[in-house]
Formats: sequence, structure tokens, C-alpha cells
Amino acid sequence: MNRFLSHAVNRIDAKGRVSVPSLFRSVLSARNVRELYCFQDFVFPAVSAGGPELLDRFEGQTNGGDPFSPDANRMSLLIHGGGVFMKLDPEGRLMVTDFIRSFTGITTDVMFVGRSDYFQLWEPAAFQEMQAAARAQVRDRGLT
Repeated sequence: MNRFLSHAVNRIDAKGRVSVPSLFRSVLSARNVRELYCFQDFVFPAVSAGGPELLDRFEGQTNGGDPFSPDANRMSLLIHGGGVFMKLDPEGRLMVTDFIRSFTGITTDVMFVGRSDYFQLWEPAAFQEMQAAARAQVRDRGLT
């Protein structure tokens, strides 16, 4: 498997760490990702995480233009000012820092959500609510 699929909930331990689901760790290993680029999602109350190529993709979208343009400055605020690099510990756990907690509202449990080439960290109830709303919108519009 080379994509992040499905979702899973894991509890934060007493030291503030959470185990990344084994299926997600397998994808990270297959992609040889040693350091995660994490950023505060542009739309949802979630932190998105992927390999350094995720940051490269965003920077590629802004390169080539005027780096001081209003659009480039806004994007930099999101991808640089709203991003950090994080590492998993040897047991495959991620520290749930204030960077994650304050943006997502996560307290005791983390919902890991696959998004193809990256995954997200959500407060479980917020994810369930957002997924139900997305399902309703797709249903109401009809599948195409």
C-alpha cells in the first residue's frame, strides 16, 4: 500500500504521545519518510502531515512568481508560519504538541484520517461531524 487510507482513533498517553496507526507507519516507511512536515489545514480544524515532498509541492506552487506578491505572502503564512517538522519516536509515536492541540481542539484522543498522499490529525467528534456533512452534501448533489 502506498497511500494513506481510512481512519483510526488512538489515545494520547500520559507523556503526550500518540501512536501513529501501523498502516500509516507502513506507508511512511515505504516512502522512506523520516521527518513529517505538518501544517495547519487551510480549510478544516485539522493538522495535515506528510513527507517533505508535501512542503515542496506547496513551495513549487508559489515559486516562479513574485515572492513578495500578496498571494505568495499569504501562502507563506500558511505553509511556513503554520507548519513544523516533526519526527516519530522509535515506537512510531508522535508528540501531540500545543501546535496540534490549539488548532484542532484535540484533548485525549486523535483521529488519524488518510488523505491519499498525506494524513490528518483531527479531534474525533469534529471529524465525524465534518465527514457526515460532506456525505450529506455529496448525497444531496447526487453522485456524478
